Amino acid sequence: MKARAEAIFREHGGQLRMGEAVAHGITPYMLYALRNRGVVEPVSRGIYRLLALPPLSEPDLVTASLRFPRAVICLVSALAYHGITTQVPHHVALAVPRDSRLPSLDFPPVRAHRFSKASYETGIETHQIDGATVRVYSPEKTLADCFKFRNRIGMDVVLEALRLHRQRNGFDVSALLHCAKACRVEKLMRPYLEATL
Repeated sequence: MKARAEAIFREHGGQLRMGEAVAHGITPYMLYALRNRGVVEPVSRGIYRLLALPPLSEPDLVTASLRFPRAVICLVSALAYHGITTQVPHHVALAVPRDSRLPSLDFPPVRAHRFSKASYETGIETHQIDGATVRVYSPEKTLADCFKFRNRIGMDVVLEALRLHRQRNGFDVSALLHCAKACRVEKLMRPYLEATL
């Protein structure tokens, strides 16, 4: 049965939440036995991963995404993922719909933000990281969010990200303005965009 359980893990990218493992026929008892034999390791509460896999390249993003599949990586965490900041995130910033319960996790530390329907749904990209599906806002949506949360993250961080995005990726002005409109910061962003063009 150990081989079958390992095969189930491999079929699903090498990592499963407890509920997913049970749905695929791995009982909690079998899961704990696999853990005790050193076949799987707990990544976070309720998430297990095959030990034979290479180390995670983005362990915090993967763990947060597995624990909270509806959440979207945002703000400084998304800037770091896209490589348009020099900041090192101290927590994983997550966006959730306004009516959702705020996610909480001891490790990695997460900070959740409630977004309106239009703001939450705009600009979501899906990436595969280490076999896990991770939802991250596009660079344009992330910049709009940063303008909206400028008082929390600092205007210097926002302007640095805008400059780095322009240098490394160029500007898709229509995409930036579309995202700015969804976040209701179009009037605020427009002068900065015009100054950098």
